[in-house]
Amino acid sequence: MMKIFIVTGFPEFFKSPVETSILKNSIQKGKVTVEILNLRDFSNDKHKRIDDYPFGGGAGMVLMVEPIYKAITAIKEKNKGIKTILLSPQGELFSQSKARRLSKEEKFILICGHYRGIDERVRQFVDEEISIGDYIVSGGEAASLVILDAVARLVPDVIGNSESADGDSFEKGLLDHPHYTKPRDFMGSQVPEVLLSGNHKEIDKWKKKMAVDKTREKRRDLLES
Repeated sequence: MMKIFIVTGFPEFFKSPVETSILKNSIQKGKVTVEILNLRDFSNDKHKRIDDYPFGGGAGMVLMVEPIYKAITAIKEKNKGIKTILLSPQGELFSQSKARRLSKEEKFILICGHYRGIDERVRQFVDEEISIGDYIVSGGEAASLVILDAVARLVPDVIGNSESADGDSFEKGLLDHPHYTKPRDFMGSQVPEVLLSGNHKEIDKWKKKMAVDKTREKRRDLLES
């Protein structure tokens, strides 16, 4: 069983997402457990504050180092050797290969940043940093859900048909081939005849060609890499 800890100042953010779709299935099957830790529970402040104004001035608030350190320490006391990941725009870009690697971990911690950022000293207590892309979201909570979903679906037996995950876009360095279902004819647009032929050798050949063609058209950078 994989165990994922999420450290956040906004635990209510996760209530609905972990009760739907792939995450719900993975939890119900006992393949993944998700434990949400409220960062405010680790604050020494009588008002449970977890952020303050930045030294040197500037706009926005900064998450304090102490509550995050205490949360990480509390988890590690019961989970020796656990990997700690900070969700940060300075991190390595998240990818399918990284999701595949994380899916082989027994347990890991996701630290959600928020506000203007985190105290720089937090970084000495984490093993790696991950970014989900070159854009800004309100906090690491949204980023952690992206990682949770991408990783959970790769855990064995979470998805009913393992071939479904193996054939996803990016798994083989290509975008996925086009997919069709009923009806065969929609407003004059026809399903390719080869998919109706029953000739699996020709169907496989078509799928591979279309995957390459689509990648060349829409993500040439994947072919080049």
